[in-house]
Amino acid sequence: MAVPFLDLKKQFAGLKAEILAAIEAVLDSQVLVLGPQQKQLEQSLAEYCQAKAGVACASGTDALLASLMALGVKAGDEVICPAFTFFATAGTVARVGATPVFVDIDPVTFNIDPAAIAAAITPRTKGIIPVHLYGQMAEMETIMRLAGPRGLFVLEDTAQAVGATRNGKKACSWGVAGALSFYPTKNLNALGDAGMIISNDEAFTATVRTVCLHGDTGGYNHVRLGGNFRMDEIHAAALNVKLKHLTNWNESRRHHAAIYDRMLKGVEGVLTPTIAAGNESVYNLYVVRAQRRAELTAFLKSRQIGSAVHYPKGLHEQPCFAHLGYRHGQLPQTEKACQEVLALPVCPELTDAQIEEAASAVREFYEAKK
Repeated sequence: MAVPFLDLKKQFAGLKAEILAAIEAVLDSQVLVLGPQQKQLEQSLAEYCQAKAGVACASGTDALLASLMALGVKAGDEVICPAFTFFATAGTVARVGATPVFVDIDPVTFNIDPAAIAAAITPRTKGIIPVHLYGQMAEMETIMRLAGPRGLFVLEDTAQAVGATRNGKKACSWGVAGALSFYPTKNLNALGDAGMIISNDEAFTATVRTVCLHGDTGGYNHVRLGGNFRMDEIHAAALNVKLKHLTNWNESRRHHAAIYDRMLKGVEGVLTPTIAAGNESVYNLYVVRAQRRAELTAFLKSRQIGSAVHYPKGLHEQPCFAHLGYRHGQLPQTEKACQEVLALPVCPELTDAQIEEAASAVREFYEAKK
């Protein structure tokens, strides 16, 4: 039985009529940007995330970039972030002229290690970007305690964790803002690139809204530098349709994760995810630590079972950051994770039988190698 890593065709088939009707309404109206679909999405997602406001933008990367611009991050500033994450987390820091300061991760959750954050704070530190990796939230209480007395901003990178909670409080509702991505692989996905900034801070929201519109407050009055970070109305229309299904989709991902947990328990050579106490993950990815990862990947491919590596190299070892002077071995938990992590299929469109097929194949691989 084939088990695709992601099945967007099946998701679209189930929503096709409703999505096409929503898109046709946008086309009939010819309100293609800054329209009612965007406003509805901003309000609905802010409420979903237990926050006051949303600002739609063109991608998750733009959500981070616009937020950093609105916060006034500039050359000479340092922003602490994990080395084990997608490039945009640190790339946007560098794009505003600041220095990303890479720290190690908790080996259990793969999220940023608060103790490493504390050790990395200097007089030049402007803020912290915790990433809620793979759908599970970082240790936000400790991070907020580190940031608050020092006047540091906390910008949550929530690209993989829309709907995740920690002790009942949603991702995006802790720091000054949270950045969402609606890239096609995300739990809530657009028809291409799209993103959103979520915030409880009214002053920040007003500022970042202008940043997303070239710094224009209206009437061609550009009070600051910004960019064209708008979301197209067609994306907003599709997302409004999909948002109604997000809670069920996240629950389906948790259900699939539970099947893996049960079937892979005790299998020597593979370590299933650990969800920290108080966290409810939305499992954007179900990521195991796998011995002989390359062999396992090839075995799964031979069985037509998808898998993926997120991420094979820490940001501290990326060529574009070589000038920062990090050395191999400096962030050992990040480097170990890069060699071991493997994501297995978990998307809600898969059946229980497909998840069981994938889990059985992993189990078979390791039991045959004993």
